[in-house]
Amino acid sequence: MSGLITREHVDAALAKASTTKQLLFGSGVLDQVATLVQQTFPGRPALLVMDEITFDIAGRQVQAGLIAAGHPVLEPVIFSATPTLRPDTVNVERIRQQLAAAGGPVLPLAVGSGVVNDLTKRAAFEADLPYIVVGTAASMDGYTASGAALIHEGVKQTLPCPAPVAVVADLDILCAAPRNMTASGYGDLVGKVTAGADWLIANALGIELLDPPVWDMVQGPLRAMIAAPARLQRGEPEAIEQLFYGLVMTGLAIQIAGGTRPASGSEHQFSHLWEMRGLEHEGEFVSHGFKVGLGSLFSTALYERLLQRDLSTLDVEQAVASWPAWSDIERDIRQLDEHPALIERALEECQAKYIPASALRERLELLRLRWPELQRELREQLLPVAELRALLVEGGCPTDPDEIGLSLDHIRASYAEARLIRRRYTVYDLVYEARLFDDLVAELFAPSGYWATAPIA
Repeated sequence: MSGLITREHVDAALAKASTTKQLLFGSGVLDQVATLVQQTFPGRPALLVMDEITFDIAGRQVQAGLIAAGHPVLEPVIFSATPTLRPDTVNVERIRQQLAAAGGPVLPLAVGSGVVNDLTKRAAFEADLPYIVVGTAASMDGYTASGAALIHEGVKQTLPCPAPVAVVADLDILCAAPRNMTASGYGDLVGKVTAGADWLIANALGIELLDPPVWDMVQGPLRAMIAAPARLQRGEPEAIEQLFYGLVMTGLAIQIAGGTRPASGSEHQFSHLWEMRGLEHEGEFVSHGFKVGLGSLFSTALYERLLQRDLSTLDVEQAVASWPAWSDIERDIRQLDEHPALIERALEECQAKYIPASALRERLELLRLRWPELQRELREQLLPVAELRALLVEGGCPTDPDEIGLSLDHIRASYAEARLIRRRYTVYDLVYEARLFDDLVAELFAPSGYWATAPIA
């Protein structure tokens, strides 16, 4: 599949998805929610979950439609608009208690975008209930993706839970959403470029093989969808529709693949790191899509340095000789000045992908053999970092670390630390195992490197 995504493409993906089977999307579709609910869960009381803002945007109309249709509706959960709703498991518990108080099967119905959806998704999972989401912005791919990014025990982490059984989105509402939320969705979508490059690496090394149909779902239409982001900032319906379809297809690809590899790579390692640290800027959490978009710049800049190297001549024996024992890696991680939960996560994730020196030798020999073809594939997959930055600027996304409250020192440290908190094999693992990590990162911050010459927003 290439070019524009059609409804037929989406329906074909829905038929293969593990959880989400229905998408109600178009102008004026909120009037059809009651029919969807009655057909899917006849007689099951609906518990609407929203905040004061999304209640005004869509919740009031959805609630009125259900009542008018004679469908049972419970007292809704409406979170305050101020302070900004936080993705904390404390709020999950509030929803779960409301579900339990009903005394029988309930239909959780989220009305909102990222945080509202994640809170409801996790609460529904804990209550062993399916749920439906009414989206209010094309701001992330989480509508149809499994998992919820939540603060638990003081640390932001992704908790397991299935996607909704149905997604509803009114195109008129998406077009009227705040431009920064649309920009966040664009940043999330742009991140699929580097995610694809990382999958090519994992495939070449036999670590995680490509699934061609799933690859085509995400990568096939990607170039067309990210090509003209100014249209998104103008709220053009055709562009917003394609953005939303792209985000939906990405989430469905995750369901079909049984994991997030089709949508998440090295760019998400930065996002996850900053989320686990609770990154805020000017008193607000930085949106997931903004962190992913910026992370894609960091990864692309490093990729450009890597692609200048000829790894077919890599000194494998030297790399193997300098390979640390697991005990040394564990010691270094435990010495980090980090939240204990983050350290434990790093230990768990790094141990899961650690290989002994003998296995490293085999992997690096394979890398040497396959590098010419892999190098060509990566060059075809990736965008030049200058072009990527221009697209993100046009799409309203931050491209300067300072825009999300990070200094260059933070960024330099993040290159080393981001690799530690996910077991997924990415470009950062490749350059670490080839013993090139320190040199390549140093080049990025050298006087002629990307971070010394990149334009400042």
